[in-house]
Amino acid sequence: MLNLAAMLESSARAVPDRTAIVLGDQQLTYAELDATACRVADLLRSRGIEPGDKVALSCPNVPWFPAVYYGILKAGAVAVPLNVLLKSREITYHLKDSEAKAYFCFEDTPGLPLGQEGWTGFGNTESCEHFFVMTAAPALESPITGAQTLTAALTGRSTTFETVATEPGDTAVILYTSGTTGLPKGAELTHSNVTLNVLTCHKLFGEVEHDVHLIALPLFHSFGQVVQMNAGLASRATLVLLPRFDPRSALALMQRHAVTFFAGVPTMYWALLEADAPDVDLPQIAKNLRIAGSGGSALPVEIHRRFGERFSVTIREGYGLSETSPAATFSAPGEEVRPGSIGRPVWGVEVDLVAEDWTPVTGPDAVGELVIRGHNIMKGYYNRPEATAEVMRNGWFRTGDLARRDTEGWYYVVDRAKDLIIRGGFNVYPREIEEVLLTHPAVSMVAVIGVPNERHGEEIKACVVLTPGAVLSEEELIAWCKEEMAGYKYPRLVEFLDILPTNATGKILKRELRDTHGDPHSRPVTRTGDAGTADARTIEGDR
Repeated sequence: MLNLAAMLESSARAVPDRTAIVLGDQQLTYAELDATACRVADLLRSRGIEPGDKVALSCPNVPWFPAVYYGILKAGAVAVPLNVLLKSREITYHLKDSEAKAYFCFEDTPGLPLGQEGWTGFGNTESCEHFFVMTAAPALESPITGAQTLTAALTGRSTTFETVATEPGDTAVILYTSGTTGLPKGAELTHSNVTLNVLTCHKLFGEVEHDVHLIALPLFHSFGQVVQMNAGLASRATLVLLPRFDPRSALALMQRHAVTFFAGVPTMYWALLEADAPDVDLPQIAKNLRIAGSGGSALPVEIHRRFGERFSVTIREGYGLSETSPAATFSAPGEEVRPGSIGRPVWGVEVDLVAEDWTPVTGPDAVGELVIRGHNIMKGYYNRPEATAEVMRNGWFRTGDLARRDTEGWYYVVDRAKDLIIRGGFNVYPREIEEVLLTHPAVSMVAVIGVPNERHGEEIKACVVLTPGAVLSEEELIAWCKEEMAGYKYPRLVEFLDILPTNATGKILKRELRDTHGDPHSRPVTRTGDAGTADARTIEGDR
């Protein structure tokens, strides 16, 4: 048997009284978490859920998430975690696409039709017969017609359950991609995929007697779910949950609970550096922090440097996707970190670079598309053989990310293939421009996009968040870029924004920037006033 739930069960036997989950003043021991998961499994079996059935879960970072997640696995079913920001129509799509037979949903999920026509009107499908509402406080009455609160459903259920034996190749989890092109697709990860990725995390981070994780990454996403929740509970760590990332709250929790392990996306590290938190003891946080890991998108070198200086810990950057379970490369402990690099392939995984036609890309620093092969690669996209065939060949998975490789086998993500800007026949990689812009003292965060241009095909535009209190005009920033970058690279368009749009996992949404700020006909506007004004303006520099 290789059921992923065995990892929680093993820890519950070894350290039953150790705190597993913390949320505010609420705590669950390992024994209590495992017992609750058993009750969920018993509930599912009583409702006719069989091994292999799909069970959807919409839940923020609260104790219900791991309890229901492992309960689904114990029952031999397939967990389908959904983005908590999905609206009703989108939830309906995911339930139908995954063929879910049951749905657990937290009461604060935006897509819930509270006060409306209830579960039937919400988009009930023929297959999804059971709907349970998880409430923040124990409740017996459901806020939705046709649904039952999980508290009521679990009343009287057994706290012991014989976990269903599953095969290594059986699907454990279906993780939906963000759907940047077309409708979201469900990546099928097996019990073996996730278990081996957890063991890989243990090899990468080292095992200590007792780690304390701050989990600010959403648990419905592969990064927080596998690298922290699964790997953390398997190593008997204490998981401090933060339902909604806020840098001041995160710093306060890191101090209060002596957090040793933090993982985040680059925008989270940026927010921690920019946070106004005078009551926080940064030296004490730095003293406790053992691991700082980054993934999800490329970590700017400047943020890497600043965080190391502020918190006395080196951020170790890795790379992976939902389709790779997720870890594929990492800057492993014991090796000197190379800022800007995503490291080298993890144990049991191969990485290479290919051209559009799958031919190998060779030579030091030559740019190609990252492809990955190993124990971490998904079975495929659920019920989408054609989409699977588009990205898979002989076990290799195409990532859609462009990268280069140095002579010692370290990889560096250049950019997403779809974000590549072609200006006048020259390839321009937005990340390279962003790295330079972040060295300007008035630039706090930036995203570079391409906008249509009749003369050059595309023009380079920088969407910039300025450092609080900074005074800078568009002309001044463009002139500075012109001095720092080659003529075909520097942005001719600059737009000042208060914030950059991000998704639920903290990734900057460049597609949204292109949709809302990609007007190629913006005219020059001079501004020398305060950087914090809400209006966003652009200026086109000389060519």
